[in-house]
Amino acid sequence: MEEYAEVIVDVPAMQTDQPFTYRIPEDLHGLLSAGMRVEVPFGKGNRHIQGFIMSLFTGEKQEQTKDITRALDLEPVLNDELLALADYMKETTFAFKITCLQTMLPSVMKAEYQKTLVLQDAEAAKEAGVRELFDASGELDWLAAQATGKLGTLLSLRQAGAVNLRYDVHTKNKVKTTRLVTPLLSPTAAEEARGELKKTALRQAQLLTMLATTKASLPVKHYKEQGISTSVLNQGAENGWLRFTEVETYRDPYAHREFAQTHALELNGDQQVAVQAIQAAGDAKEARTFLLEGITGSGKTEVYLQSIAQVIEAGKSAIMLVPEIALTPQMVERFKSRLGDAVAVLHSALSQGERYDEWRKIERGEAKVVVGARSAIFAPLQDIGLIIVDEEHEATYKQEETPRYHARDLAIWRGKYHHCPVVLGSATPSLESRARAQKNVYTLLRLRERANPEANLPTVDIVDMKAEYSHKNPGNFSQVLKEKIADRLAKDEQIVLLLNRRGYSSFVMCRDCGHVVDCPNCDISLTLHMDVKRLRCHYCGHEEAIPQKCPECGSRKIRYYGTGTQKVQEELQGLFPEAKILRMDVDTTRKKGAHERILRAFGEKKAQILLGTQMIAKGLDFPDITLVGVLNADTALNLPDFRASERTFQLLTQVSGRAGRAQKAGEVLIQTFNPEHYAIQLAQRQDYEAFYQQEMFIRHQSGYPPYYFTVKITVSHEEEQKAAQKIFALTNELSKQLSPQTIFLGPTPGNVARVKNRYYYQLILKYKKEPRLQGALEQILVASQQDLRQGLLVSIDNEPMNFI
Repeated sequence: MEEYAEVIVDVPAMQTDQPFTYRIPEDLHGLLSAGMRVEVPFGKGNRHIQGFIMSLFTGEKQEQTKDITRALDLEPVLNDELLALADYMKETTFAFKITCLQTMLPSVMKAEYQKTLVLQDAEAAKEAGVRELFDASGELDWLAAQATGKLGTLLSLRQAGAVNLRYDVHTKNKVKTTRLVTPLLSPTAAEEARGELKKTALRQAQLLTMLATTKASLPVKHYKEQGISTSVLNQGAENGWLRFTEVETYRDPYAHREFAQTHALELNGDQQVAVQAIQAAGDAKEARTFLLEGITGSGKTEVYLQSIAQVIEAGKSAIMLVPEIALTPQMVERFKSRLGDAVAVLHSALSQGERYDEWRKIERGEAKVVVGARSAIFAPLQDIGLIIVDEEHEATYKQEETPRYHARDLAIWRGKYHHCPVVLGSATPSLESRARAQKNVYTLLRLRERANPEANLPTVDIVDMKAEYSHKNPGNFSQVLKEKIADRLAKDEQIVLLLNRRGYSSFVMCRDCGHVVDCPNCDISLTLHMDVKRLRCHYCGHEEAIPQKCPECGSRKIRYYGTGTQKVQEELQGLFPEAKILRMDVDTTRKKGAHERILRAFGEKKAQILLGTQMIAKGLDFPDITLVGVLNADTALNLPDFRASERTFQLLTQVSGRAGRAQKAGEVLIQTFNPEHYAIQLAQRQDYEAFYQQEMFIRHQSGYPPYYFTVKITVSHEEEQKAAQKIFALTNELSKQLSPQTIFLGPTPGNVARVKNRYYYQLILKYKKEPRLQGALEQILVASQQDLRQGLLVSIDNEPMNFI
């Protein structure tokens, strides 16, 4: 009997979206298990790729079955639960299984492939004039071969069998180690060795003294700090005075931070009800989903912390998901201060090495709580007792690339797997979640008052910017907002200003001919960035210099239009020259740690005004913020998206919640050109229930989620006609297969029809019940492999967050 493994290989295609059988060689018997990565030969020639073992079995000898080349792991990187989750993701996101498996791992654990040309016939290579390209061992790196200009000759030799092509799998997950020095001499032996030294060997004598006075293994760094060089230590090792050992150490992103321990706060009535309900579900091993709806400042985080503490006490683990933009240092500090070293943090601001080490701490059971953004839902925890999704309404929980999963759905799946509760928290829940609570699919828990009894909800006023313009005030700041900013600066209080875009200006336009400077690769205007004095495309990254004259008509009347954070900062500094202003947008937070530095500076009152984009709307909790100004509440309202009103209401409610979170009264000013719009009126009153009723009525009338399910199919190609032909062909095909009750929206060009020189077309399907849809979409997925050869990219997005 032979031992075999079923392996999913690293080739995302329909033909390979199934396990392949490989024989386990004798030297690997008993060492492999499901969830481990292996290197396997695949296809013709000498191609080697990475694969994941799905299962093992023994059976009769199978001829023609290839052997596994080597194991890439010493233990499984994916447990049985995550392997099962990959199957669920494959079905619901219309992605290949290998893509789902790869998504679950830190990027540092994704394999790299290196191609090498190996010389088989030196004489033939010499005759062809390429022998000197190969090194002494007869090898030539593929990238180096491409640069020689003789690739055609090399490929001809390969076809003739004189050169072979080898594929090597390289893993990047390097473990960090620290070199320790272990003393091997007793004090007496050290004294004797010192007596034998020359008088000039001062450093060796110093080393012997240090070794004699310590028994512990200390890092090499400790000796170097005392002036002992590497060569002196190496000499000591040769003399038998010491031994070097390498020990594994973690890259700790918070090693430089000290977290003062905090204790549980006293809960109010609503908070107690919530904590008790969550604990009861956990004790009963109920996979119940709770929707925790709490006004801003109502103490949702304290409910999370106390619920997690109970889970840890019971010997279980927990996952806490927060949107990337809300993963502020404040949030990390709260969890680390309360729960200490039990907390691992996973988010994009960490280096690859730091994320890999945090992931390994989780996998080894050294961390019981994982706090992180969307991908932290794949944390390899065992025995999960609670999963929390904070700000559950956030669109960032949906991945926009394949596999297009929603972290909330995966949290609920994992909750069912572990028979544990899932808590979805928000001051402004998504309509889909609130509707499920209405139907008792979720259990609704409400926090109706602020946790700090001395903190009241801020007063919210609306400023009609049409009136400001009619009074000849064309700037970004209404008269009343300028007065209130001046008042807060005089009182040494803090101000938060929200602007819903980044950059300096929306676009650059010629006032003579109306020409707008567009991106050459995308159908979108370029945005001006004054700090680097460049125009930049926010879709493909294209950059160019600011034109001195119009490229269309030659006029020098080039002007900047629109409003960006940089431009507002300049205007603000001009109005209040004495004020210290911090700007927080994608551009100012590119560098590692920038997000944390800006918020720490604001928290330490090194600035009075924080100006920023959406990232400042959540998670900020500073007692001295008494004024919040929303400069342009209409930005999201003008988008052709059925969720535009919902997103506007959520953003305004969230940012309003930053004011008056302590004893000082808070005030919010919302500047808008649409003061009568229900989303703005209800955000002023912080009335979520009224908004929910109004928006649900509109969704019902227009036939949108949560009353309908939706699927978006997107096709792109470098030639517009081919993309259009394909989407129309798919529409015709689907209309024949699906029932008349399914509603087709489109096909239409994408909102930005051309991105990175590819043209986009889309089709939206709306349905209530469509049993044939799954099969029809899977057929499209199969056919998309053929389309790929013609340069067509077809993607399927189940329950898209963006229709534009």
